[in-house]
Parts: sequence; structure tokens; C-alpha cells
Amino acid sequence: MPETPEQFARQQIDDQLVACGWIVQEKSAINLSAGRGVAICELSFATGEPDYTLFVDGKALGTVEAKPEGYTLTGVEEQSTKYVAGVPSGLPAWRKPLSFSYEATGKETRFTNRLDPDPRSRNVFAFHRPETLLTWVQQDQQLAQRLREFPPLPRAGLWPAQFEAITNLEKSFATGHRRALIQMATGSGKTFTAVNFIYRLLKQTSIKTRILFLVDRGTLGDQTLGEFQDFVSPLNQRKFTEEYIVQHLSSNKLDSSARVVIGTIQRVYSMLKGEKDPAPDLDDLSVDAAETLYKEPVPVEYNPDFPIEEFDFIITDECHRSIYNLWRQVLDYFDASIIGLTATPSKQTFGYFQQNLVMEYSHEKAVADNVNVGCDIYRIHTAITQGGSKVEAGFYVDKRERQTRQIRWEQLDQPLVYVAGDLDSAVVAPDQIRTVLATFRDKVFTELFPGRPDVPKTLIFAKDDSHADDIVNICRDVFGKGIDFCQKITYRTGYTRIVEVIKKADGTQGERFTWQRNKKDVTGKDTLSAFRNSYNPRIAVTVDMIATGTDVKPLEIVFFMRSVASKNFFEQMKGRGVRVITETEMEQVNPGVKRKTHCVIVDAVGVCERVQTESRPLEKKPTVSFDKLLDAAALGTTEVAAVESLAGRLIRLERRLNAEVEAEVVQTAKGQTLSQISKGMLSAIDPDEILAQVKQGKGEYHEPDAKELDSVREARIKHALAPLASNPDLRNLLKKIAKAGDQTIDVISRDTLLYAGPAQSTTQNNSEIAKSFREYINLHKAEITALQILYSRPYRQRLTEPMLKELEKKLRDNHAAWTEDRLWDAFAAAAPGKVKGRSQAGRFADLVALVRFALEQQPVLTPFSDSVSERFNEWLMNKAKVGVKFQPEQLAWLNLIRDHIATAISIEPEDLELSPFNQRGGLGKAHQLFGEQLPKLLDELNEVLSV
Repeated sequence: MPETPEQFARQQIDDQLVACGWIVQEKSAINLSAGRGVAICELSFATGEPDYTLFVDGKALGTVEAKPEGYTLTGVEEQSTKYVAGVPSGLPAWRKPLSFSYEATGKETRFTNRLDPDPRSRNVFAFHRPETLLTWVQQDQQLAQRLREFPPLPRAGLWPAQFEAITNLEKSFATGHRRALIQMATGSGKTFTAVNFIYRLLKQTSIKTRILFLVDRGTLGDQTLGEFQDFVSPLNQRKFTEEYIVQHLSSNKLDSSARVVIGTIQRVYSMLKGEKDPAPDLDDLSVDAAETLYKEPVPVEYNPDFPIEEFDFIITDECHRSIYNLWRQVLDYFDASIIGLTATPSKQTFGYFQQNLVMEYSHEKAVADNVNVGCDIYRIHTAITQGGSKVEAGFYVDKRERQTRQIRWEQLDQPLVYVAGDLDSAVVAPDQIRTVLATFRDKVFTELFPGRPDVPKTLIFAKDDSHADDIVNICRDVFGKGIDFCQKITYRTGYTRIVEVIKKADGTQGERFTWQRNKKDVTGKDTLSAFRNSYNPRIAVTVDMIATGTDVKPLEIVFFMRSVASKNFFEQMKGRGVRVITETEMEQVNPGVKRKTHCVIVDAVGVCERVQTESRPLEKKPTVSFDKLLDAAALGTTEVAAVESLAGRLIRLERRLNAEVEAEVVQTAKGQTLSQISKGMLSAIDPDEILAQVKQGKGEYHEPDAKELDSVREARIKHALAPLASNPDLRNLLKKIAKAGDQTIDVISRDTLLYAGPAQSTTQNNSEIAKSFREYINLHKAEITALQILYSRPYRQRLTEPMLKELEKKLRDNHAAWTEDRLWDAFAAAAPGKVKGRSQAGRFADLVALVRFALEQQPVLTPFSDSVSERFNEWLMNKAKVGVKFQPEQLAWLNLIRDHIATAISIEPEDLELSPFNQRGGLGKAHQLFGEQLPKLLDELNEVLSV
């Protein structure tokens, strides 16, 4: 046993070196041919005796300096520097001074690659393998140097924000940062940005760089793989996957030739633990279950089959924020540079990435750049939604079994009182759903999207699969439409409930229910494709299949009929509606509609009011759900409280089972009852049993330490949880049973609409935008040329398009939300009685009308084109009064000139050579029609129409 802290540290370091492929030898017994990597203790150098000198293939290349636990290692770097420079003249070495140095305590290890352009030490989980250090020392340039020599990034094919993100990211790595965070609004192409960077990285480094691309569930891995498959090289027009192998992990076997590996954090953790056959549904398990179940980062130990240098870069794409807290050990295991991609970072995320935010691209900026569309919030508030209802005793109500949806009648023997939280779980109030959907039907064509011929593509979020069914059926009834109009898109879509005859425990026959894919039926993915690319369905109802990471670009309405606790998750769900779309794609699914101008969040449950103040502090989570406890068992939790809680839930659940269902559980559990499984779990965490097992064979007076107790406890828990962890069929069955039960269908209560209109937060925001715009105009009216002209009365100078462009740019630079469309919507919401008509999307000239309205030069805000048409008609009448009449062809040209001024503010003679004038003969034809009066006529129209 080691007697001093130094000896204890040396023993741990010895073990770690051996695990990483090194043979530890005393200097009295040197044998460099014993293996590829040899660590010799206390070899004599000119500057002292390093605790370990590292040899690979018989030549020295680095040192390890050992210190007792708790020692500050940064101060030891100078000592290491002296050692690597003091190599004896006769000692064979790959390079002199030696290239690598480590400082270690057995609990902490720091590493310096002295071949880097600006060497600096960093924490590493363990030592690098001998062959890795040999590869690095034999390279002409290190990866850090290559990152400094990237060629300029071509702009072609990239949005400005994407170009800026990649450029800033490369600059960050060039200066030695190893963590970088990219914040880009949903829909602005974060994954495409990452794929571009990865391609440049692989192309320019020319060494075998490997990247791990982490996603938070398996289905998003499919979508990420699609991004790589669709990427076309700007250099040679080849697909990414034609040049490099991309592996999407679906098993725990890594393809050694893959340059990009896509996987979930839970799968990588499973691989680190050395699991060969993890749960089949591993990639779909709830990652955030660990947030409550683990009090500290998930336990990770060194795995020789998965060395720390396996990946050079790790990209985390919209992963759950617990990845930077309780799962961070998985990230920190690898000696890799880490890039975070997110639309909604938390403080925890910023902290993990050391505040190195290389790109900040907000939703407002994305809207200003036409990368996103703006988003309004529309609130629908009903009496039952707010306060529930009451059905008196004596009434007959429907009782519906949630799993089979079979209905029976039952007379209430006591009053049924339910609150809002009971809706669509214990109680279904069809009139509440009907009132919400009828209000939506009545408002969609008048307030949400006035004048639309068809219901815009709408996505409704439901609480669960049963709730989604109710919404679909009532929606079709409310709108008077058929099956194609409104459809459900969930994971169960396209699956059939199968009834199997089984033999029950008592020997009689019973039934077992399962879900089976019907090859002839349309699946959720099929319906999603139609929702994205076809006219129907107009309305889709989902639970969470389209909540994150799935693009439906034509989507214009995101409808919440379920609540969301997480602001980040809400932002992801909201982001389904802000995607931009080409005119061709838009018109393909919306005949007659070419532009997607904005999206609307319809909030029927108050989610927008709650997520502004709600957060989910890791230390103050509510009770863990049964589903998450089961997922945690599959993920290998060793938390005693979680095991104890799950055991109690299983015992309570078993008491609810009838003989038929219990038989199905026992059969699926391979002969065990829930009581037996629970008993094993409680026994596994019994302190007396754990202590007895530790002492077994070691004598009655053996006093075990904490490490011994923890090791035995974790092994016992793993064994006890095996019936659940290795049996996804049993876990899924238990989840279904737990959710099963009767729902009361309240057909008696009638709901009433309390409010339908813009959410208070939206109204306040619009008022603030309108107010700040007015203040800016008044403050800068003497500085900006366009404002000087518009403010002066009478106008002393003619306003031109370049002047207005200058004003538009200054407005955008000052506030990203001050676009023509957003300002128009803000004034319309803040002062609806003073706004007439709707601005045509993207109409640049409407900025004139907005400024005039803000300066109170006109009492009513109307589209600039309307005022131009009005003044043009007055001008024609005034001409007629003095005897000036225009021929039909002249009048047709004057109408074209009017339309040009309505969009471009003014007209110049050279504009007559452009479309549509050039199609009618251009400037020459205009001179032919109007003669010498043409210049004077244009000046007159500019003066009359543009002011």
C-alpha cells in the first residue's frame, strides 16, 4: 500500500499509463523493445529527473511530472519545460527538445503539445496512446497550425450569417480557442453551416481528422445525415458522402474509416461504458431524465477501446442543455475541440463554452435578413380552458378507455368537478376543443391572414395521441371538411393495434395488445411529407414528432393546445413556423399565394405567458415522471433515490392490474412479476446487504472505504435493473399501462369564448416598436437626407430611391425589427383604427408612408401605392379641367409611370429603358408619344406623386 500522497499519486498514474497502452518500467530494468510505448521512471536528464520519460519505438518524445492530489499543476509547467529541454546528448529522441509534456496527480492531468504554434497546457481525461503521439511528432504541421492557414472562405452558396459564422469560427480556432458557441436563429441553417466548416476542415487539414456530430435523438441523426448527403462541394461539385465516409451510429461499433460520426450522447456514453448490445431504443430514450436522476455528471471511466483522441472535433447540435452539465463528462472525456450550435443558449451553455460566442444571430436579425419571417402571437382564451367545469350528479356521461378508446355510458352518482389541468387527461370536454377551433376558423381569414383563399398550413400541438385524435375529428367537423383536410402526424400513425390471444397465469385465455406497422398504411413520415409538399393536409396535429429539427417551410401557423414547460423547447416548437420559402415552393402548396410574409402562434393554453418567466433549474425540478424513471433505468442510472422511486411506482402500478394485464406483464418480463423486480431493486440498495457483501471474505473487522461500497452498490443496481434495462418491450408496455385508464367525456358543459386577439406581450411589443421608431425619426430628422426632405413642408427637394435606401439601411442598423413589414404590423396592432389597408409584403416605398405617419403628417397610415394612385387620379382630373387630354396609348404609359413611382419613389428618363417600358419601345417610344414635354412631364409626376 502507498504510504505517502506522492506514492499514492504515482500508483494511480502508473495504472492510467498502463490503461492507455504504456509499459511502465524502472530505470534499473529498461527494455525499450518490450512494447511500442514505454514510460521509464526517473531517468536522469541534464536538468533533473522527470518522474516518467515517454518512449515510442525506442525514441523519447515526452515527459510526465507527477504531483500529489490537490497540487496546482499550472505551476509545474515550468519544471516540465526544463525537463524536455534537458535531454541528454546520447539519448535517442524524435525531436529535441521533447515534444510533449504531462503534469498529473492521478485525479487531474494536464497536457502540452509543444509542437503547436503557441503551446499551452490543457486538461485531458487521460494520457494519449503511444501511436497517437508518434503520429503527431512525425507530422510536418500540427492541426493547430493548419487551422491558421485556411484559405479565404468563398461566399458563394452561403447566407451572410453563415459566412460570418464560419469565418469567426475559423478565426477562433486559429487563435487557440478549443470551445466555440454559435447562436443562430431557428431556420438560419446551423447544420448547413457546420457541414460547410467540416468540409473545409477535412479538405484543408489533409490529415485524418475525425469529427463527432452529436444530436439529441435518433430521428435528428437521420436529418443530419441527409444534410451531409445533400452537400455539394463548391470545389469539385461532388457530394460530401462521395468524398468522405459519414457514419450514423445505430450500433455500438465505430467505423474506423469514417471521418464524420453522427450519434446521440446516450449512445456515445453506452460505448464508453463498453456495452456491446444496449437497449434497441437507446437513441430515443429521454436524455433529460439524467437531469434529475444524477446529482453529478454521469460516471465515465477510461475505455482502452475508445481512447480520448478518438475525435478531433465534437459538434453538439441543439442538444439538451444537460449535455453541458450532467452529461459533460462524456464531452470532456475526449481531447477534442468542441463547437456548440444552438438557437436558444442558456447561461449554463455560455459557461461551458467559456463565453466564447463566435456568432450571435438572433431571430430579429434573421427576419431583417429575410432568413426568417416575423412571428405574431394570437391568444384564444375560453372559460373551461381557464377554470375547468362541473357536471352535476345524475347526468349520464361517456367513459372512454384511453388505450382502446372504447366508450360506455355511466351515470354520475356524485358531481364531477374538474380543473384546467384535468383536461384531455382525466376529462375530455369536446366543447372546449370545439370552441377553440371554431374561434380559430372564424378569425383565420379576418384577423390572422385576411383575404386568404385557403387555411394556411397549420400545425397543432396536442397533449398525447388520444388528444390528437379528438382534435382531428372535431377540427374536420368545425371546418366541414374531409379526411384530407386535417390529419394526425404522430409516431403511431400507420400502426395497427394488434390483439393476440395469450394464456393467462390461471390457465385461461386472455388477450395482449401491441402496435404493429401496417405496410399498406400511410405512416407519420408519409403524412409529414404530404404536409410539407402537397396542398393537403391544411392542418396537421402532432404531439412531438415535429417539435424540433423538422423543416416544414410552408407552415404559417403554429397552434398550441398543449403547454410546454421549457422555454428552449418552446422556441424550438415555435421555430417550425419561421422558415422562409421560395415563391415556387410556397405556391405549390398554396395556389395563388407566392410569399410567406409572417407566421402566427395561436396560443390556446397560455404557453406564451408562462415560458417568459418559467425556467427549469436543475436543482428544483418537479417529481420525475414514470417514463423518465424507466428511461433512466435503461441509461444505467445508479442513483439510489431514482431506483427507490421506480421500485415504489412499479409496486403501485401492479396493484392496478387486472389478471389479464398482469399476465401480459409477466410474459413480457420473461416470467417475473413487478413485485419481484421491485423487491430486487430495493434489495440492491439496502445498505446492510451492501456492507455484508463488501465484507464477505475479508473478515468481520474489515472497514470498507467509500470506493468499495460504491462499486458494490453500482454492480448490485445494474443487476437489479437488468430486467428493465435490457427489455424495451417491457418498458414500453409499462408506459402504456401507466397511461391507460378511463377518460370522462363531458358532453354536458358548454364552453364560452373569453378573449380572442393579439397576446398582451405582442401588443406591448408592437407599441414599443412603434414608439421607438417615432422617437428615432424625430431625433434624427435633421441628419438623414430622406428625413430632412420628408420633414420639410413644403418639400424643398425631390426624394430619390438612393436617399430612401440610405434611410432604410440606417434603420436596419439601429434596430433589426425596423423592416417595412414589421413596422407596418406594429402600427396596425398599436393603432388599428388609424391603419387602413395592408402593406404589400416587402414594398420598399411604404417606408415613405411609415415616416409620414410617424411624423404625424398624415392622420391615417395607408400603403404608399394607394396614395400615389389617389394623387395620380387627382392630377388627371386637374389636367382635364384645363383642357389637357391624353390618348389611350399615352394614358397606358402614364399608368406604367405611376406604378413605377409607387414602387421606386421616383422616375428618371433612363428608367424608361428598363422593364416594362422597354417592352413597349423604351425611351424612344416615350419621346415619340410625349415629344419635348417628356422631361417636364416626368419632373411634374415625380413632384406630384412622390410627395
